[in-house]
Amino acid sequence: MMTTVLSSAAWAQRQGPQLRADNIDEVMKAMTLEEKAKLLVGGANNFFSEGAVVGGESRLVAGAAGTSPEIRRLGIPATVLTDGPAGVRIDPTREGDSQTYYATGFPIGTCLASTWNEELVTRVGEAIGNETKEYRCDVILGPGMNLHRNPLCGRNFEYYSEDPLLTGKIAAAYIRGVQSQGVGVSAKHFAVNSQETDRTSVDERVSQRAARELYLRGFEIAVRESDPWTIMASYNKINGQYSMGNHDLLTSILREDWGYKGIVMTDWIGIREGLPTIVEVHAGNDLMEPGQQAQIEEIVEGVRSSRLSVSDVDRNVRRMLEYIVKTPSFHKYPATNKPDLKAHAQITRQTACEGIVLLKNNGCLPWNAPSSNINSPFSAPGSIKTVALFGVNSYDFLSGGTGSGCVHTPYVVDMVEGLKNAGIETSKTLTDIYRKYIEYARVKFQAERHPSKWYQMEQFGQQKYPEISLSPILVNNEVKEADAAIVTIGRQAGEGVDRDIETEFNLIPEERQLIFDVCQAFHAAGKPVVVVINSGSVIETVSWSGYPDAIICAWQPGEEGGNSVADILTGKVCPSGRLTMTWPVAATDHPSTKNFPGLTDFYTFGEQRLRPMANYDYTSHEEGIYVGYRYFDTYQKPVAFPFGYGLSYTTFEYSKPAVKVQGDAVTLSVTVKNTGVVSGKEVAQVYVAAPAASMEKPGHELKTFAKTRELQPGESQVLTMQLARRDLASFDEAHSQWLTEAGTYTFRIGANSRDIRCSVEAKIAEYTEKVNNVLAP
Repeated sequence: MMTTVLSSAAWAQRQGPQLRADNIDEVMKAMTLEEKAKLLVGGANNFFSEGAVVGGESRLVAGAAGTSPEIRRLGIPATVLTDGPAGVRIDPTREGDSQTYYATGFPIGTCLASTWNEELVTRVGEAIGNETKEYRCDVILGPGMNLHRNPLCGRNFEYYSEDPLLTGKIAAAYIRGVQSQGVGVSAKHFAVNSQETDRTSVDERVSQRAARELYLRGFEIAVRESDPWTIMASYNKINGQYSMGNHDLLTSILREDWGYKGIVMTDWIGIREGLPTIVEVHAGNDLMEPGQQAQIEEIVEGVRSSRLSVSDVDRNVRRMLEYIVKTPSFHKYPATNKPDLKAHAQITRQTACEGIVLLKNNGCLPWNAPSSNINSPFSAPGSIKTVALFGVNSYDFLSGGTGSGCVHTPYVVDMVEGLKNAGIETSKTLTDIYRKYIEYARVKFQAERHPSKWYQMEQFGQQKYPEISLSPILVNNEVKEADAAIVTIGRQAGEGVDRDIETEFNLIPEERQLIFDVCQAFHAAGKPVVVVINSGSVIETVSWSGYPDAIICAWQPGEEGGNSVADILTGKVCPSGRLTMTWPVAATDHPSTKNFPGLTDFYTFGEQRLRPMANYDYTSHEEGIYVGYRYFDTYQKPVAFPFGYGLSYTTFEYSKPAVKVQGDAVTLSVTVKNTGVVSGKEVAQVYVAAPAASMEKPGHELKTFAKTRELQPGESQVLTMQLARRDLASFDEAHSQWLTEAGTYTFRIGANSRDIRCSVEAKIAEYTEKVNNVLAP
């Protein structure tokens, strides 16, 4: 009996203190150097893994992206990291398991941001956080927060906007929602990750001012307003240094200037040529993903050889433990693996409706509205009973993008099903043609896929199949049976590859011809044509937008996409989405296109690489702060659709603008009235023009915004918006400070950046804020 007691005591001594939220110091003292090093290196899971073992139990999370490691001796559990951000990305089916693990496919980032509705985005975050927790995960790897520097970036669908304020506000709302459920986020990709081509090694050469005002500003807002548990360092270099090992970025700016308290993890790459793990640890990276044994050994050897300070290791270990004690895995949360997918589907449907942007309407929409309520060239716009659906993506509707940002959804509502649910029939002949073609195209596509193009594998999202040509005879036959036509133009993009101007930004000849033929045939019979854009990113519209009667940008709106589009078409929902990026006449109109890399047809280790060309290994941000509307509006360049643009089925009047300055606080108010005949929501956008002073500035910049509630015809709402003097500041490189120069500022309140409805002026006193002089080119 005594032997048993002694053995238990010996075991307890060897086991050490068990981690609690209040004994982190004690646990750190008990940790060996090897254990500390291990805690900073991920559990080596990846996209193709069988899953993550949590807490030493048989709790596999198949398809999870990675883990933080378990140290069982000290009661430190593994935590599970799952891809996102449009929903939880895990394996939906598992060998030997009859249960399914599908996750809700929420609208992609561009669609979420196009709602301009922080409260609604928070609800999406809450639902995603719930699914993260119920599927035994601790952190979802999102939101994606990089700027839309150029419309050709393959991952723009994951990101929110060309504007840093809107990016930061929407991200903060998403983060607050997710983390309210007791799980964390990983805001990514920090920072200046604005292209996929050569993404693991490209050097983004950018001025301190452009970095601070544009590429870092959204992250700063999210850090200050939502306190993300984790932030993911990007693959690329910034001004010659890898982000993952950049002390200026991860410590001087993130922690010292902004006061960030959470952990930083690397993006999924492991050991990097030219970037020792010990440099990453010193820079402030707390978790190396996906993790390799050699990295643990390097940290241990680095401390023993005095090339790495043990104080750097201890600092990072403490942050890791502070993170771990917040997680569901630490609290042994009894996950159900059964989130309420039905309830969450309703959230995604509503959110997509608010994010869909009506780009054109000559009066043919909405289809269920009494003809007396709208100015329509058609005799009876409410009499649409049967629709001819054209375009491959009418029948294979794209719910989201590809790569780590895809979600395995239980279903995707296409246009056929969405219209049917709204009481509208579709052509049987076209359905038969397109369904059979898609079945053929899917098999052919995978059979011909190059092995290195991992992002084209079915497990990484829906693929876009080539459009097919239809004869004028077939199109004319459809006119006889249908009351209206819809042409869906689809675009797919994602991780690992950027977009081609000719085939992915511009329309291909088959698509142009289809729009022309359908419009010509249906208009000859006095019947309307609507084009639905099913794309996560901007496409060219000027060359063909004159043909259809209406254009709807549906983005990639999640699993309920067909229902959401039908809600807009039939007027069940009045469109209130507004663009979060400028739609140019041509992709080359963006000044950044000059320095945006060209595409290539050869690949190395699944990563797209450039052909040998001059300056192939870096991207110069010669445009500086003139990104998006900051360029187009300042220099009065023609655009297809301006930043903030979006039509409604009703009209709004702005009145009584007011501004009050009290100390550092600036309070704006405006009255918005629904002057139309149907209920709807409006987004009031405030663009600020600074006084002429020592610093060059864009013509105006978005500084705050607010969305009304659903206003009934004749109803008004006073919108009140708050900002600080600091929010008006520009970055003064010469003195390494934020500077709001004294003078009279004009607050322009409008429906988009080129539709200003009213304005008001206020005198603002000077504001300065010193920051670290770092990240210099």
